Amino acid sequence: MGLLFVDKPAGISSHDVVGTVRRAARTRRIGHAGTLDPFATGLLVVAVGSCTRLLPYLAGEPKVYEATFRFGAETDTDDGTGSVIRAASPPAREHVVEALSLFTGTFAQVPPAFSAKHVDGQRAYAVARRGGTVSIPPACVTVHRWEVLTQADECIHVRITCAGGTYVRALARDLGRAVHSAAYCARLRRVASGAATVENAVTLDDLSPGAVSEGQIPVVSPLAFLAPMAHEHLNAEAMVALSHGRTVPATQRGDRAALLHDGNIVGIADRAEVANIGVCWQPRVVLLDGVV
Repeated sequence: MGLLFVDKPAGISSHDVVGTVRRAARTRRIGHAGTLDPFATGLLVVAVGSCTRLLPYLAGEPKVYEATFRFGAETDTDDGTGSVIRAASPPAREHVVEALSLFTGTFAQVPPAFSAKHVDGQRAYAVARRGGTVSIPPACVTVHRWEVLTQADECIHVRITCAGGTYVRALARDLGRAVHSAAYCARLRRVASGAATVENAVTLDDLSPGAVSEGQIPVVSPLAFLAPMAHEHLNAEAMVALSHGRTVPATQRGDRAALLHDGNIVGIADRAEVANIGVCWQPRVVLLDGVV
């Protein structure tokens, strides 16, 4: 099969979207790249059928989000779904813009207490919901760019380009603290993940049962969304070798390749040098039915 880009609405989980796609594609082989919080909206990249095996090889960065931060209160979830745990006066607008430089580049960030991070073998959000104390060590994250779209006394609407693993909710929390105020993420929408954009996404209303399996909603070839790698076109003889998991000749440069046959992706392979064979591609993923 291939990829499907879904515009997730607020109020449901990424897992709920997977369930809808399963019914639309009439298959249980569904996976997604990059979870969105239930309160968030926007792009969810979904793999259908054997394409799920290509998820580790997709280029999912940079992530681009549009978010609204509201000043004056901090919540226990760092978003608008939680309870207010601290209040403060909103900061001056110019102080907010100046402070954005503190959260540009690579820096340490403490993930939200209500997150999927593991704490002593448990999800942090599970501990937090029980009222337990959550202590999550900071992690290095990268924010490439901030764009201020609109700004008012109590809110700032921004576009954030960042690397995976960056918590936008935590950016809101920490920005509020940096300007001697308090803040939470009131709105969050993912608009891009790598080359995939929400403009090309379908809505849940489009995904009626069988809509994907019957071709009403076409899947997208993952080829343009793979991380940079060589493209190796296989002939019939190489396809036989691939079907047995054997190495295939390498005619292209690079450390990794997408193996293609008749325009379809049939595997992912790493460069290897084998005695009596020479330089070749060692298959890591074999998709004998091919992926569009």
